[in-house]
Amino acid sequence: MATLKEILTRRPVAATIRLTVPAGGARPAPPVGPALGQYRLNLMAFCKDFNARTQKYKPDTPMSVTITAFKDNTFEFTVKSPSVTWYLKKAAGVESGSGRPGHLEASTVTLKHVYEIAKVKQSDPYCQYMSLESICKSIMGTANTMGIKVVKDLD
Repeated sequence: MATLKEILTRRPVAATIRLTVPAGGARPAPPVGPALGQYRLNLMAFCKDFNARTQKYKPDTPMSVTITAFKDNTFEFTVKSPSVTWYLKKAAGVESGSGRPGHLEASTVTLKHVYEIAKVKQSDPYCQYMSLESICKSIMGTANTMGIKVVKDLD
């Protein structure tokens, strides 16, 4: 339960903006510029902060960012790691999953790949309280729906 002081100091939220931006590639051009500009947010401040936070990732890695815009033209944002499907496609070495999952196999990945992806995803805000085993199971389910087979070892 929130205290009275927290309630009184809350800033009114104007909008919540969700974007997918390449790591280290935030520029005040589309898609970032129009999305933030309509709420009169400081584009250059966002671009500098985002690029600084994502410099440890390879360039052009798609990063999911959630921006909370407040009515006083300030903002906060959280950066999530790339999606599980992006990691699976990179690990399997394919451009896209199977057109008919369950019938056609697009590629294979090992349990070690799944474990490494789970370790990266565990740092995400939504997965930080989940066990590594449950994250691995979720990743294996995603791989199955993409038509990527999970094997113990590559032959």
